[in-house]
Amino acid sequence: MTLDDLGMIFKFVGGLGLFLYGMHIMADGLQKSAGDRVKRLMGFLTRNRLVAILVGAGITAIIQSSSATTVMVVGFVNAGMLTLTQAVGVIMGANIGTTITAWIVSLSEWGSVFKPEFLAPLVVGIGAFLLLFAGGERKKKIGEILTGFGILFIGLSFMSGAVTPYRDAPIFSNAFRILGKNPLLAVITGAAVTAVIQSSSASVGILQTLAMNGVVNWQSAVFIMMGQNIGTCVTAILSGAGAGKNARRASVIHLLFNVIGSVWFGIVMFFYFRFRPQMAAASIDSVEISVFHTVFNLVNTLAMLPFANGLVRISELLIADDGTRKEDTHDIVEQMSRKLDRRLLNNPALALESAVSEVIAIGIMVRDNFKASVTAIRENDKGQIRQVLQTEEHINQLVKLLTSFLVEVGNLSLTEAQYLTVRNLFYTISDIERIGDHSENIAELAETKRRDRVRFSEKGEKDMERMYDVTLHTFEAALEARELASAEAARRTKDSEKRVDKLERELRDKHIQRLSKGKCTPESGIIFLDMLSNMERIADHADNIAGYVLEER
Repeated sequence: MTLDDLGMIFKFVGGLGLFLYGMHIMADGLQKSAGDRVKRLMGFLTRNRLVAILVGAGITAIIQSSSATTVMVVGFVNAGMLTLTQAVGVIMGANIGTTITAWIVSLSEWGSVFKPEFLAPLVVGIGAFLLLFAGGERKKKIGEILTGFGILFIGLSFMSGAVTPYRDAPIFSNAFRILGKNPLLAVITGAAVTAVIQSSSASVGILQTLAMNGVVNWQSAVFIMMGQNIGTCVTAILSGAGAGKNARRASVIHLLFNVIGSVWFGIVMFFYFRFRPQMAAASIDSVEISVFHTVFNLVNTLAMLPFANGLVRISELLIADDGTRKEDTHDIVEQMSRKLDRRLLNNPALALESAVSEVIAIGIMVRDNFKASVTAIRENDKGQIRQVLQTEEHINQLVKLLTSFLVEVGNLSLTEAQYLTVRNLFYTISDIERIGDHSENIAELAETKRRDRVRFSEKGEKDMERMYDVTLHTFEAALEARELASAEAARRTKDSEKRVDKLERELRDKHIQRLSKGKCTPESGIIFLDMLSNMERIADHADNIAGYVLEER
């Protein structure tokens, strides 16, 4: 091997690196621009399977990776956000959506104006200018998309330039002739390359680069592409390992769909090439690869669509209930762990939505614990006291789990608005945890009241109920504000918190008057005033939560 040959290898590897990096940057920019659109697309999944296919294709076209879409689907199934029946449609659609990348790559053969060496520098220049100098988040997103698009084309140019000197070399013609004569070897080659780089879009792009230089024949390209469809399943299978049984079934469905589709279509193409040997040996270009890749995935989806329920049943037979996993466990920590599946991190908007949902779930637990703590102090109920203390332990565990997930979400590529929401969710979790601590304090006051046989006066009981009602309303309004991002609910929270402050001062004065007149005992007075103080602090934290929501408006 000469130094020139080594330089060409380096050039090809560097070009592949630029191609992958450009695809990543472009997908990142597209994903940021899509934002809530991906969430809305996911919301359509409950309609029917055809809609699910369209959603799968749309999401894959946005994030430029069928592997990433399928990994997300595995995560959604594991988190209980999708059923297996809904997942089948998305998986089928992902294979259609991934053909977009092939069409982008083939742009260079549509005319000289689309060639990488002509278009890419201009696109990168415009994109970089927007990223560095343009004002506004939307323009920066466009700059990111253009920069990634341009780098992708430069990578293609590098790869093509590295192959060009060897287009007449016997190694290529012999290799693709062997692959053409041995379809199984071609399928294995396509699957292996895709499995290694974990992207069918990228492996199809490599094949198209070779095709641009006229070294790939039809027969070898067809069977390599079928192998690429199988190889892309590796990412989802790895993702499903260690997940719940339904998540593993989703990854198996993806594998079954691609393997069965490749087998039946491969058999058809094998006999077709037997009758058309001239076409089998003819060179294929980049555009023709895009056309075949699209037709193959569309036809395969249409052919397999009637058997979607069969794929679900086969996956259930292959991944049977073994009784070793807690699929129906009522353990709240286990349930949240599943809902905060790390695979959701493939889409920041959905990961953030899931985090908000779990913040509300913890908030509801804390609200119910507050109710139980007041019931305990009202009824001197030992069981309620014990339940409040046990639930508080669970809440602390959930807070740690959710905080860890939010740290990972915060490290994703987020928009400025999403960063602000993540920051405020950290603060919100802290405030909710403090409300839980105050509920625990009230339960401990209930234990003291029960143990020492302390009784409140009739007026004291009524005052406690008044304070409780307004405090509970304040906290519930804050949770509503956070869940719906509602400014109106946030303003109601703040108004209610002012009433709590005013009521706390009023009830404190009234209670001191009762103490001075001997209508209440000093022991009951201490417990009552501490309880008022804890409720007032609960309302303060609810007010903080509402403030974060208003900050995001």
